Amino acid sequence: MKDHLQRYKILLGYDGSACWGWQAQPAHRTVQGELERVLKELTGETQRIQCSGRTDRGVHAREQVAHFDLAKPVVLRKLLLGFNALLQEDIRVFSIRKARPEFHARYDAAGKEYRYFIWNGPVMPPWLRHYRTLVRAPLDVRAMAQAAMRLVGRHDFSAFSANPNREIDGAVRHLRALSVRRRGREITVTARGDGFLYKMVRSLAGFLIRVGAGELPPEAARVILDSKSRTARVPTAPPQGLFLWKVAYSKKGAS
Repeated sequence: MKDHLQRYKILLGYDGSACWGWQAQPAHRTVQGELERVLKELTGETQRIQCSGRTDRGVHAREQVAHFDLAKPVVLRKLLLGFNALLQEDIRVFSIRKARPEFHARYDAAGKEYRYFIWNGPVMPPWLRHYRTLVRAPLDVRAMAQAAMRLVGRHDFSAFSANPNREIDGAVRHLRALSVRRRGREITVTARGDGFLYKMVRSLAGFLIRVGAGELPPEAARVILDSKSRTARVPTAPPQGLFLWKVAYSKKGAS
């Protein structure tokens, strides 16, 4: 970064239902595109906004972290108010603060938590249709949890990536926790790790749904993992149930 630029860290959340994911695209509305459009309107500067990790079309974020640089000084309170006045209501910036020149929202992230929400019943409540995935068949949460336990640890997750060959830094990730919990009709899959491959969480959820439905045994988790090969045994679950829940930073990389 050039010396005369000030770096800023922002915390934001969004409903991804009406966006074609995070990454800016010329012909589609995206989270990055909306943020950069508003930033230019507020400051007159054309700056790239980098996030902790891109989300796909239809995926939501409870807490996303991003950064950008500005050449001119700004009043943070006014900038925050301006963002939320000009953005549509499905994107909100929660905070903006100055960051170290070398801070990077993606490369300084120490870990992430995703949550995937399943509505397990015959009928989806209409107000949840953008935020839950409907599975009508009864799901065995105990079997799902047994399968999830077999996937925790540092492994090559190529079999759970939609395109492992695109990963520049390889397919090995440390999945620190993968849990499955039921509360009434709602089942929540929580994944925490140092990082995730392309569509990895949706692939984990798709596999666990198959286990819960009795289509695969829990023991298949290790067989599929060790194969390092993506097959039809691991479907990609729909996007609307997925939330980027939280991004963690070490004290050194926090800002």
